[in-house]
Amino acid sequence: MADNRIMSEIAAQPECWRRAAGLAAGLRDALPARGERVAVVGCGTSLFMAQAYAALREGAGHGETDAFAASEMPLARRYDRVLALTRSGTTTEVLAVLDGLGGAVRTTAITADPDTPVAGSAGEVISLDFADEESVVQTRFATTQLALLRAHLGEDLTAAIADAEAAVTDPLPPELLDVGQVTFLGRGWTVGIAQEAALKMREAACFWTEAYPAMEYRHGPISVTGPGRAVWMFGGLPDGLAGEVAATGGLLRAAGADPLADLIRVQRLAVARATAAGLDPERPRHLTRSVILDPASGDGGA
Repeated sequence: MADNRIMSEIAAQPECWRRAAGLAAGLRDALPARGERVAVVGCGTSLFMAQAYAALREGAGHGETDAFAASEMPLARRYDRVLALTRSGTTTEVLAVLDGLGGAVRTTAITADPDTPVAGSAGEVISLDFADEESVVQTRFATTQLALLRAHLGEDLTAAIADAEAAVTDPLPPELLDVGQVTFLGRGWTVGIAQEAALKMREAACFWTEAYPAMEYRHGPISVTGPGRAVWMFGGLPDGLAGEVAATGGLLRAAGADPLADLIRVQRLAVARATAAGLDPERPRHLTRSVILDPASGDGGA
């Protein structure tokens, strides 16, 4: 069954992260060096991983780092390197960025399939083929590329991997199986994680979710929270937020686990909600593994 396959891919994440962490030291030349001004591009899930990495890299003092949806990348802006994230290696907007730069900037792509057009468009290609998926919905590839990038920044992922091992086996919070809506929140690098969590629930389970920086949640979005709805915070809670959520009557989840590992619980929740609704969490409606646009339509590059 489809949900068994996607659950196997979700469960493989701790081992994938271990392998990625082991690769990081040997990729010093291929990945952004300390001091480089870097742009990271991606689409969908890869955009949210790009946002998380950009915040982590700047926060670690490695240099200015911007993240863009590939379709919105300002090609005239000067960078020392552009890092492209693309599981399929065929996404039209990502290839258009790499081709549009025309070799004027050093480029690196991280992909699950190096035998694709991205190999001819990027200056350097990093293959994470061991983390590829059969599912349309991304799970292990997305988190594995961020694990690789975190390790390259010098993070020790031992605790994160241990948290991931717990996340693939611990029972899901039963109260979240019945809520009617979830708002995901983050701060710093976990804003990207919150965005990805919301996307996972929407695409796999057709479930109403939103995502915001935690401090922005008070500026309007809190009004959607109430009885039968939930707020899921990735990382430490801002002062006073727990009381404000409690006052709405909504449910608050704020785990102490590594936020990337906590994302695994959202992936599992998305599969559970999809299955309960009679949906295929592996192949959601209207989605394909890669978005390849027709140049004749004017919607994208080659």
